[in-house]
Amino acid sequence: MEVSLAGKVALVTGVGPNIGSGVALALARYGAKVACNDVSDDAIKACIARIERNGGEAMAAPGDVTDEAAVQGYVNDVLARWGRIDILVNNAALLGGRGVLDESAADFERAVRVSALGNFLNTKHVGRAMAERGIKGSIVCISSSNGWSGTPGVVAYAFHKGGVNNFVRAAAMDLAPYGIRVNSFTPTAPNPDNPELLADMARRGLGPGGILVHGRGGGLGGPTGDEPWRRPTRWGGQRNPMVPMGTTGTPTDIGHAVAWLCSDYARLITGTDLVVDGGARAKNFAYTPAAADDLAGPLPLINLDDTPASPG
Repeated sequence: MEVSLAGKVALVTGVGPNIGSGVALALARYGAKVACNDVSDDAIKACIARIERNGGEAMAAPGDVTDEAAVQGYVNDVLARWGRIDILVNNAALLGGRGVLDESAADFERAVRVSALGNFLNTKHVGRAMAERGIKGSIVCISSSNGWSGTPGVVAYAFHKGGVNNFVRAAAMDLAPYGIRVNSFTPTAPNPDNPELLADMARRGLGPGGILVHGRGGGLGGPTGDEPWRRPTRWGGQRNPMVPMGTTGTPTDIGHAVAWLCSDYARLITGTDLVVDGGARAKNFAYTPAAADDLAGPLPLINLDDTPASPG
């Protein structure tokens, strides 16, 4: 079986340097033309450059996913250039945050708004474009392990990712009569593999397993929580040995799976969630697989970034 997205056009929202860039690159490497959306022009330019240096074709689709006029604008731009949209990946979201004792109403509302309107407006307008043209497309909404289980310090993120999961099921029912599939994809804290991102993390003293959290820091019992009644924040030790397969994977792992989910081989898959997390969700809470040195790990990663940029 050879997955091919040749002839298809994809729109990916939130093409920041970790998951969004990885998914956009994968869709391009499997043959799709990719429109790259973000509120950051720098993120869009970096994603397009990564796609193009690996032989793909991409265009910029800048705009705020919470602004309906902006969404309509960049969807129309994609249609004007390429005539169709076959694939939508709703990835735009705000990471990080605080716990329920510390989160502000304004920041909670903003995080939920980006996810809620981003998923809704893009699905609405891309779904209409597909339906009007008789395109039996694929829409994938990026969920998170935080949408299925509890993690301290990210109450807004957990709330809106949980909402994504049922939005997918409802939208799948609305769009099924048109042959349009809607699914979610659940990763868990992937380890960055974008060469530019790794180089930037190295400059800031972060290793490849570091987690980028944009915006606000802290959480339940975080650095500003110094009251005597506070309990500790989440455990900060080594994460990967707690995952049965020994790794949480990379954005490239996510890209391979999303590309397959958007291919014609997945024609009957709709209203469901595809989990690629090394077994993290499946394991019993009390089970720790083994010490890191005793884990065999998965097969080697099939790389998609053949011409990585210089670390400098």
